Amino acid sequence: MSGNSKHAVNDTPNEQPPVAKGHVELRYVPYGAEKESTYLPAIRQLISKDLSEPYSIYVYRYFLYQWGELCFMALDEQDSLIGVIVCKLEPHRGGPMRGYIAMLATRSEYRGQGIATKLVRMAIDRMIEMDADEIALETEVDNTPSLRIYENLGFLRTKRLHRYYLNGNTAFRLILYLKPGIPYKPTFPPDYPPLSPSEQGQGLMDEDLIARQAALMRIEDVRGETHDVTGS
Repeated sequence: MSGNSKHAVNDTPNEQPPVAKGHVELRYVPYGAEKESTYLPAIRQLISKDLSEPYSIYVYRYFLYQWGELCFMALDEQDSLIGVIVCKLEPHRGGPMRGYIAMLATRSEYRGQGIATKLVRMAIDRMIEMDADEIALETEVDNTPSLRIYENLGFLRTKRLHRYYLNGNTAFRLILYLKPGIPYKPTFPPDYPPLSPSEQGQGLMDEDLIARQAALMRIEDVRGETHDVTGS
């Protein structure tokens, strides 16, 4: 979903498991269709606070109707929404089964407690259960807290997307590879089907595959940036 993923977080790296804010105990629950009337408006409100571009109701329903089990919410004792992650999982261009983290947000007064990291871990675990090969996302190049969270969880920067967002901001695409050999698994342009077995190995090298292989070769460099995400 080009130019639309959003990650409004501010957790610290290597944080401990989430703790309550004051005397508030948080619980984490999956989204379900029966929760729409209660939580869909709250999800929209929470995510919209930090959006660089607005989403219509149809964008939320696109994700939540098809992949509600990949949406997790952090709720307080009054069942108010504190944080949320929205994802999807589907084949990527005839290649790997790709999970995608589309939206991640926590209420500003609760940031820094590991809530966002907890939500991401829950989504990753569920996608692994669903046999995902990799998980991708985009986030702004200057969103240091978000980069710290994802890179500490093993995500690698694979591509820099110039002026990716409608507001002109540039993004990094990050990918977490969940299985050996996935960076070398070929993908295919949207207008072309996968090759037949007899056509395999005849030199198809689309931009996505090249980027994957380059990312694998740069793995040490990328890991070297984990603790210096500003690039200074």
